[in-house]
Amino acid sequence: MHLKERDRKLIWHPFTQEKTAEPPIAIKRGYGSYLYDTDDKPYLDLISSWWVNVHGHAHPDIAKAIHAQSMTLEHVIFAGFTHEPAVQLCEKLQPLLPGFSKFFFSDNGSTAVEVALKMAYQYWRNQGVLKRSIFLSFDGGYHGDTFGAMSIGVKSGFHTLFSDLFFSVLTIPFPATWNGDGAIESKEAYALEVLTAHLNTNGDTIVALVLEPLIQGANGMKMCRPAFVEQVVHLVQNYGILVILDEVMTGFGRTGTYFCLEQINIIPDFVCLAKGLTGGFLPLALTITTEKIYKVFWDEPLNKYFAHGHSYTANPLGCAAAIASLDLLMQPTTIQSIQAIHHTHTKEIVHLPAKHKRVTGTIAAFDVENPETLKRKCLEQGLLIRPLGNAVYLLPPYSTTVSELEKAYEKIKNILCYLLK
Repeated sequence: MHLKERDRKLIWHPFTQEKTAEPPIAIKRGYGSYLYDTDDKPYLDLISSWWVNVHGHAHPDIAKAIHAQSMTLEHVIFAGFTHEPAVQLCEKLQPLLPGFSKFFFSDNGSTAVEVALKMAYQYWRNQGVLKRSIFLSFDGGYHGDTFGAMSIGVKSGFHTLFSDLFFSVLTIPFPATWNGDGAIESKEAYALEVLTAHLNTNGDTIVALVLEPLIQGANGMKMCRPAFVEQVVHLVQNYGILVILDEVMTGFGRTGTYFCLEQINIIPDFVCLAKGLTGGFLPLALTITTEKIYKVFWDEPLNKYFAHGHSYTANPLGCAAAIASLDLLMQPTTIQSIQAIHHTHTKEIVHLPAKHKRVTGTIAAFDVENPETLKRKCLEQGLLIRPLGNAVYLLPPYSTTVSELEKAYEKIKNILCYLLK
């Protein structure tokens, strides 16, 4: 029996209507920027397999690091214990995140955000400030599928079924922009007007602002300007509101710098990392915060400690993979690849017959009227894309060459021209 049929008998896939979905493509191996199905057909992975494989598939440096660690220590409880890979990873990350000093491990992006929400809420409770109980987020923001993350993503459209169970959240319009957008200033002004009204009414009851900096991922790779994010954060910080940056998708070079923080003149209270952290090899996440937050939990009463954890917290294999991935990220050749991908996006996207073309770092996106047809035609030609509504995005691994990306753009352009006939 073929792998597809065996899968259909047993597996329930994520974000999939199983009744109407096409049979899944059976992948048997991956290497570099390519995946290979059971017939050895190659697919250029233009979405880094849900944005995690920053260095491509089966990178030998990360594989070797995991193997070496597995022969020494595969796992240990992290409550009351520690180990070298966890400490070393945090030591390597800290210089890239100045001002942050405390690292809390979890296992995925949703949970990294959930941890930040719980820490922020408890931060005020530990100080006896009980009236701060509301969160603030952007319309369309998607932060994961746990209940806290769904609550702050209430306007994303992904979680409407569960809305009766959500806690209280205020939202701000997201001023999405693109190449040649003549209305961006008025959109930003309106968003700031709504935010100001929220602050005037509820400024002293808001726990924290949660935002995806520069790019809303699952909402269609919608992009905003750094200066707008700075204005928003400065406004909320004037009211003492905490700030949580969800860099689960944007971290590790995706926006052209190691983290979005380098492009925004702000100092948040939390940064959430996952996806590219281990280069796509193993689940691992971090919620990173400051001494200011940490010291509020540093007390004698037991009820002031942070009661949260996972069985696989700071798994040594995941930490070893993350260290190897971070070492690769900081190599000059990787920086050059990031710059080359950005340059190629900027040069090639203008030739596509599509709307709302936009680029930030290694991420390019555009809107079309027939995204599913485009997806199917791209798969036929060996290109893996996965539209978000009408938005099509290209987020290739850093192993992708300029020639490979140029050829992908040419194929996409030809398909779109054919579909427009």
